[in-house]
Amino acid sequence: MGQTLCICSRGSITIDNKRYYFVQKLDEGGFSYVDLVEGVKDGRFYALKRILCHDREGRQEAQTEVEMHQMFNHPNILSLVAHTFIDRGGKTEAWLLLPYIRKGSLWSVLEKLRDKGNLMPERQILQILRGICCGLKAIHEKGYAHRDMKPTNVLLDEDDRPVLMDLGSMNRARIEVRGSREAMTIQDWAAQRCTISYRAPELFNVESHCIIDERTDIWSLGCVLYCMMMLEGPYDMIFQKGDSVALAVQNPVTIPQSCSYSEGLQMLLSSIMVSNPQERPNIHWVLDQVQDLQSRSPNTQTNMV
Repeated sequence: MGQTLCICSRGSITIDNKRYYFVQKLDEGGFSYVDLVEGVKDGRFYALKRILCHDREGRQEAQTEVEMHQMFNHPNILSLVAHTFIDRGGKTEAWLLLPYIRKGSLWSVLEKLRDKGNLMPERQILQILRGICCGLKAIHEKGYAHRDMKPTNVLLDEDDRPVLMDLGSMNRARIEVRGSREAMTIQDWAAQRCTISYRAPELFNVESHCIIDERTDIWSLGCVLYCMMMLEGPYDMIFQKGDSVALAVQNPVTIPQSCSYSEGLQMLLSSIMVSNPQERPNIHWVLDQVQDLQSRSPNTQTNMV
C-alpha cells in the first residue's frame, strides 16, 4: 500500500493514485507533524501524519506503527486509510493518512470544561470510559499493550465515541525481564515512549527479574479517568512542579473530599490505580464494572461506544 506519493506545486499530494489538497497544519511534535488534508474526489477531510525517520531504527518504528493500525478494525481504534514511505533530501519520512475527527482530543474537551468552570457529567464519563475500555480490550486480546494511554491520545467524535490513537508505543503485552541489563533497556524505553505523568509505577524502576504486562495500560486508564473527573491528571501538578512522579505513584491515589461523583465511580478509580501490578485488575473486569455503573446511572447512553 502507498508506494507512490508526489508533492505537487499547488499544495496537493497523491497517495495510492488519490489526490489530497493541503488545508492547514494541525499539530506537531518532536518527530512528527500532522496536517489537515482534503480528498479531491470524495471531499472528505483527513489527518496526514508525517513521521521523520532519522535512521533505520526510526523507519522500523514507523513501520511498526503502520502494522499496529492495520491489525485492528475496531470503532474505538483509529483506522489507517493509506500510508507510504518517501525519501526527501536524504531523509526518510513515513506518511500516515488517518481519518480526521473534528471534535479533537479528550484533553481539548476537558480543557474547555475547565475554562468554563464546569465538570463532565458522570454519565458522559462512563460512556467515554466504556469506549476506551472496548478499544483497550481489543488491543489486549491480540496480545498487545498501548503503553501511552493519556487524554491527548483519545479522540472524541461528535457522539462522544472515543477513538484511541498514536499506536507508535504499542508492543507485545507480556515482556519477561531477565537481568538488570534488560530491565534498564525497558526502563529507558519507557522514559522515551510512555508519558511520565501517566506511566505505570513498574516502568519507573523496572525490576531485574519480573514480567511487565498489559496492566500498565490499566494504570494509565485510571489516570485518564481521574482526569475526566478532576479535569487534570493525578500527577500533572507534581510533574509541573518538578517533584518526583516516580515517588508519588508508589502511594495510593488521593481523591479530593470535594469530589461530587458517585461512590461507585470513586471506588472504581481506587480499584484501578493500584501501584502493585499483580493486584491491578484486567480490562475485562474494568469493563464489567463500567457497564454495571452505567446500568445504575440514570439517563446513561449505553448504545454508543
